[in-house]
Amino acid sequence: LAMGDEEEEDYMSDLFIKEDVRPGVPMVRRVREALQKEEKQKEANEKNRQKSVKEEERERRDLVLSSALGDENKGFALLQKMGYKSGQALGKSGEGIVEPIPLNIKTGRSGLGHEEFKKRKAEEKLENYRKKIHMKKQANEQAADQFRIRFKNKQEERKMEGDLRKSQRACQQLDIQKDIEAPKEIWYWLQPEEEDQKDEEDKDDECTGSDLSVSAKLQILTAYLRKQHFYCIWCGTTYEGESKHGPGPHSA
Repeated sequence: LAMGDEEEEDYMSDLFIKEDVRPGVPMVRRVREALQKEEKQKEANEKNRQKSVKEEERERRDLVLSSALGDENKGFALLQKMGYKSGQALGKSGEGIVEPIPLNIKTGRSGLGHEEFKKRKAEEKLENYRKKIHMKKQANEQAADQFRIRFKNKQEERKMEGDLRKSQRACQQLDIQKDIEAPKEIWYWLQPEEEDQKDEEDKDDECTGSDLSVSAKLQILTAYLRKQHFYCIWCGTTYEGESKHGPGPHSA
């Protein structure tokens, strides 16, 4: 080991063994001293470190830019000869600038206009994101409107199917009262349910087995009940004649 002030201690030597060896005390002190010594060494290295050419250029440039022009500057001397005074605004009437235009030094390796290009790209990205959010919101609103329309149509369709079954039941009873053994059309009467029918769609087909829609069947059957039996399912009343009733707001 090299001898000197900075010679490392030999932890196996007699000097170290004879020192205070209470638990935690020597080790904590030595660690603290080692850290302090390391910090001092770093500060000394930083102080003695030779600055790079770029760092020296930057410091000189900042110093020059921060200091005002003196009489030794030829341009400033010409301005003084023309009546300019330090701190005075430029221009014949003093309407010009007082401070010089700041110098924006380019230190990066990117080409001219790169920052503007990045800014424009960021704005385009933000605008596209806003459009995407707006379109998504519109799509959600349209989906909600379509759902409400379908739900409303489904409710109306179910109500119409109920009115049709009610009309078929009334038609069957009134036809039987007039000794009509068979319906004018097979769907004028409710068809008997078969025991083996379990599927819900098959039950719907009993009422709508033909090509006619539920709405068309309801209109035809309503007209038949009023003409043949002078009866309206919505009023639940039998009239003396078809002309006594009229279409009315509740007609199909």
